[in-house]
Amino acid sequence: MKTVYVCNDTVTGIFSGIYDAWKAKKDEEDCKIALRGMLEQELFCDYVEVEETEHKAAAVEALIKRHLGQLAYWDIYHAILSADCQKGDAVLGAMLAAKKIPDSTKIMEHLSHPKVEKVFELSRNVGGEAHNYKGFLRFRELENGVLYAEIEPKNQILTCLAPHFADRLPMENWMIHDRTHKMFAVHEGGKRWVIVWGEQFDETVFEKVSDREKEYARLWKGFCRTIAIKERENPRCQLQHLPLRYRTDMVEFF
Repeated sequence: MKTVYVCNDTVTGIFSGIYDAWKAKKDEEDCKIALRGMLEQELFCDYVEVEETEHKAAAVEALIKRHLGQLAYWDIYHAILSADCQKGDAVLGAMLAAKKIPDSTKIMEHLSHPKVEKVFELSRNVGGEAHNYKGFLRFRELENGVLYAEIEPKNQILTCLAPHFADRLPMENWMIHDRTHKMFAVHEGGKRWVIVWGEQFDETVFEKVSDREKEYARLWKGFCRTIAIKERENPRCQLQHLPLRYRTDMVEFF
C-alpha cells in the first residue's frame, strides 16, 4: 500500500514530509508527497499527516547539499517555491532516483526521469518569474518613509527577490507585499530581511504615498510619454517583453 505524506505548502513543510518518507526507507513507488488543501484522494493509500519542524527541514537541506550538491539543492529549493501542486512529490521522486545512480551529484542531468524533468521545469519557471520581477518591481515611498512594493506572482518568489534588493538597498527600510500568497518581505535599514505571514496590517497605510513620491511618479510618467514614438508603437512586441500581469503595480501604467 502506498503511503501518502500530507504536509503544508511551505519549504519547511515539504522538507518535513520528505524527511518522514526518507526515514521510513520507502521506494519511489511506495510513497508520495501531497500538499494539504490540494489533496486528491486515491484508493489503497495510507495517508499520514506530517508534523512540520525546523529540525526535519534542516536535516533534509543538509542531506541534499551533502549528497546531491549545491546546484541540485537550488533547483530543488526553487521547485518547492512553485505553485504546482505536484512539486513535493516531484522533489521526493528526484531525490529517491538520485540514490540509484553512481554519482548522485549528477541527478539533474538525468532529465529522462519524469520526476527529475519536473523539478527542472519548475525550477526554471520560478527562476524566470523571479528574474522578471527584479526588473518590473516598483517601489513607492510612503508617508512614513518606507519603500513599499506590491506584486502578484504565481509562485512564492519573495525569498528570491529579497536578497537582490537587500544587496542594492542595504540602508533603506523597504517591504515587498506578495498579495497572492499574503506574505511580506520586510527589510530594516542596516539589518537582515525577514519573511512575514499571518500578520494583520492596516493596508490603508500602503495607499498614502509621500509628496516626493507623487512628484517623481509624475516626472517618470512624463518621461515615458516623451520618449515614446506613436508611429512605432507595437503592442504585440510590448506583450512579449512586458506581459499584462506585470503591469498592475508599475507606475508607468497607473
